[in-house]
Amino acid sequence: MEGDGPFHKNTASGDRRKVAIGIDGMSCAACAARIEKALKEIRGVRQAAVNFAVTSATVGYDPARISVGDIIERIRNLGYDVETRRLELAVEGMTCASCAARVERSLRALNGVTGAFVNLAAERSSVEYLPETISAEEVKRAVLDLGYGVKDLPEASYTRVNKEERSREIVHQRNMFILAVTATLPLLYVMGADLGLAPHVPFLMSEYVQFGFGSVVQFGPGFQYYRRGYLNLRHGAANMDVLIALGTSAAYFYSIANTFFLDGFVYYETAAVIITLVLLGRLLEASAKGRTSEAIKKLIALRPSTARVLRDGQEVDIPVEEVAVGDLVIVRPGESIPVDGIIREGSSTVDESMLTGESLPRDKHVGDEVVGATINRHGSFTFEAVKVGKDTALAKIIRIVEEAQGSKAPIQRLADVVSSYFVPAVVVIGFVTFVGWYLTTSQVQTALLNMTAVLVIACPCALGLATPTAIMVGTGRGAEHGILIKGGEHLEKAYKLDTIVLDKTGTITKGEPSVTDVVPFGENEKIVVLRLAAAAERRSEHPLARAVVAAAEEQLLTVPEPERFEAVPGRGITAEIEGKAVLIGNVKLLRDSGIVLADAQARLEDLEGQGKTVVLVAENNRSIGMIAVADTVKEHSAEAVRRLKAMGLRVVMITGDNARTARAVAGQVGIDHVLAEVLPEDKARQVQKLRDEGARVGMVGDGINDAPALAVADLGMAIGTGTDVAMETADIVLMRGDLREIVAAIRLSRQTVRKIRQNLFWALIYNTLGIPLAAMGFLNPIIAAGAMSLSSVSVVSNSLLLKRFDPYR
Repeated sequence: MEGDGPFHKNTASGDRRKVAIGIDGMSCAACAARIEKALKEIRGVRQAAVNFAVTSATVGYDPARISVGDIIERIRNLGYDVETRRLELAVEGMTCASCAARVERSLRALNGVTGAFVNLAAERSSVEYLPETISAEEVKRAVLDLGYGVKDLPEASYTRVNKEERSREIVHQRNMFILAVTATLPLLYVMGADLGLAPHVPFLMSEYVQFGFGSVVQFGPGFQYYRRGYLNLRHGAANMDVLIALGTSAAYFYSIANTFFLDGFVYYETAAVIITLVLLGRLLEASAKGRTSEAIKKLIALRPSTARVLRDGQEVDIPVEEVAVGDLVIVRPGESIPVDGIIREGSSTVDESMLTGESLPRDKHVGDEVVGATINRHGSFTFEAVKVGKDTALAKIIRIVEEAQGSKAPIQRLADVVSSYFVPAVVVIGFVTFVGWYLTTSQVQTALLNMTAVLVIACPCALGLATPTAIMVGTGRGAEHGILIKGGEHLEKAYKLDTIVLDKTGTITKGEPSVTDVVPFGENEKIVVLRLAAAAERRSEHPLARAVVAAAEEQLLTVPEPERFEAVPGRGITAEIEGKAVLIGNVKLLRDSGIVLADAQARLEDLEGQGKTVVLVAENNRSIGMIAVADTVKEHSAEAVRRLKAMGLRVVMITGDNARTARAVAGQVGIDHVLAEVLPEDKARQVQKLRDEGARVGMVGDGINDAPALAVADLGMAIGTGTDVAMETADIVLMRGDLREIVAAIRLSRQTVRKIRQNLFWALIYNTLGIPLAAMGFLNPIIAAGAMSLSSVSVVSNSLLLKRFDPYR
């Protein structure tokens, strides 16, 4: 790799960069040649070389014409994957939206960084980078060079680290605030005495004494604004610290000039009170921000700190972090289960409400799965640890919520754009205010006070906190109700939905079908039809197949093993049993095989009209009977559909069942739009068709069979327990399997976006009105400082009101 660090400049020929990209999926030299040819065809790529032996590409490019992201996208479009890594960092010292925007902009400018975002409220940065081009240390050094502190955030430790850092910061700022108040109170007394509100104290009335108290505040608690402001200016940027430092310095140094060299008024109390009020605002803001991530703290508190395992035949208590896969873990009544596993000995009832929301404990026996952080109610049992550490269901939930709380919503782009230009514009406005007032009044102190008011009131903090605080509280509130929203962008997408597509099996229905009717044709007996069908179905994993096999086992039938078995997607199966060719499936399967249904059509339509799925059975090209299977509708499905329609959403059911059965089930829950007889591979196509018609589609499925449709939809919602593929598939995971969670998720998204808009509105209005009022001389700098501090606190407090919002009402 060429270059000298994250940047590689060639001043003779403009800005040129070179990146090394690790590529997965190349199987031969032809793959390398194909990728190299495609890269060389990209406008802006100056050179490209792909090495099959080391599975990497070296690409020279012009960053003014193309980004690393564009290069990676081209490689992925060719069917190969690119090796990237994600780095989670705690960023210390950011004070406003300008800070966050500056850090983000600087990180994205690094050669080899493919994406970066910074969350001011969470004090966190997430960076995706190419490890063959830039190292994690270089990324961190870039943040340090900007003047901010930085720490790694290992997986599942963000909340703990963030809490520790915030606690230390709150203690430090509290001490600074106490010092500032102690030194400011005498100055306020002097101001009161000057106004005739208090008797004069000769000692305090001395300008030299006032200089002493003012200096303590200015260079004690106020020094942090000078330090951080200097670091920002050194790198060609400005933030809120610059505004505070400029505003207070103007009042402080003007007072020094009048104390030692000139004869005029002093304004030590103005600078001191501004710093004191800003510190108070910071304390209140930090305390409020600490409450935005309480949901994660509650989740972490669910996990026990120790586990009782068998080691060398002895019971040993060890930290839960030390439990290894394969360990035998003993759980006694009333204890929390430490990790995920399978019961090997004993039985009990387990409270899984933290996952499922069901208040009744579930019976657990040998062979059953148990999930970490659930509570063992009665019996004792021993289970084998299967998933530990970051792989447990609870760890995945925490990780999803953490990543969501650190993410951005598209609506935040406005705040980011405004913040990037805000501080320089305010400095210019402040300078113009000073010049304008001085030319108009010829009074330095009037011009100075009005300029100071402009600089102090114009704080972009509220703008920067408007979106992330609402997202943090909204996603946390969702997690408390079993709704895992994987990012701010998904929260915003849920707000925009106008169509909800529901998969039938396992979503609207319980997904646990059972045999209700066995109808033999001609002289065949029920038991013969059921036995043959069960034999053919025993190798299938389809829910209908399991229902048929279970019915045969209940009849104590001896079910033979099929000699041949083949699944026909969307139609059924073909098998050979005891030398007979057997077909089990729908009408399409039998008709395509040339098998006549004889006089069974009327009975078939009757069963399907009852909402039952009918499986036809044929033996040696002759239909011998049918089996009806019913999957009962979930008890709250109809209520959920009714509430979705009341919210103005169009509800569509999609299923592979025939139209008659589909309409019967849809009628039970009140769905008017039905897409029936849709093969699994066509579900995504149907969802895309709805989107092409202009609908904003939310697809709800089980997260496994419906994965393509979930991916194609504007928003994918998976019904899951938190222990299956649903955790990795969809944008939103509805852990409790209750369709009312769809209503709750959408209501929560609407309320969160409403809060974001309220926050942005008030933050923008505050600055839009505050700056002109200050420039026109209607705001004293002290009042401006108080208003500035309260603006940030009010935005965070407004977001915290989401904690009271009940998404189910």
